[in-house]
Amino acid sequence: MMIKKQLLIFSLFIGFSLSAQKNYYELRTYELKFGSSQQAFHDYVSKALIPTLNKNGVEKVGVFSEYGDPTPTVIRILIPYRNTAHHAEVMELMGKDEAFAALRADYDKIPVEKAVYNRYSTSFFTAFDGLPTLVAPQEDATIYELRTYEGYSEDAVRRKVKMFNTYEFEIFDNTGLHSVFFGEQVAGPNMPALTYMLSFTSMEARDANWDKFRVHPLWQKISKMEEFANSVSNIQRNFLEALPYSQL
Repeated sequence: MMIKKQLLIFSLFIGFSLSAQKNYYELRTYELKFGSSQQAFHDYVSKALIPTLNKNGVEKVGVFSEYGDPTPTVIRILIPYRNTAHHAEVMELMGKDEAFAALRADYDKIPVEKAVYNRYSTSFFTAFDGLPTLVAPQEDATIYELRTYEGYSEDAVRRKVKMFNTYEFEIFDNTGLHSVFFGEQVAGPNMPALTYMLSFTSMEARDANWDKFRVHPLWQKISKMEEFANSVSNIQRNFLEALPYSQL
């Protein structure tokens, strides 16, 4: 009886340890106001926000603009925390950080008539088991593809996550679809959903690699499996470029 109890405690500990190793992602989407001082926003992110996140153990913060310079300007910030506990710890530390307050002082003083953005939204994600931590893109990456798959139910998204973990990561690796992060959304708009990011050296490379994916024998097999039928009801796709101060 004692041995069984010890084994149960050990298995629970291992399960918790593996879960704790999965990244917890925050993805912020800012819509900047037309005619606003966008430089003030970029100075805040590059000189105050990112250095303070780095100081508190958050590495590889990604900052992206929409590909093709659309209007209004949309900026996305990807913040990879080590886990949920790390996120809570960082928020608490930043709230008490006098140095951070000093770095953002000019940004905080921007008056309402010169506001730099209309609103921003935040989504949170837990990393997939099959890709538990963020992966740095290729050094020559120029295009990032951000995809959100919405499901008609929680079970639909769970089945799509299983499809990735069990089969699709292998296909991605074999067809040049370079994964940056995969996350199941736990808070944010359009739930239930999952979001992932890929990086490419060019749009031509992106198109060629997706063509390889579509005809891959394993994809042809699993895309017809009843278990994964109707697991995606809507796809949102955005093409992004990393800003000069992005750490991805």
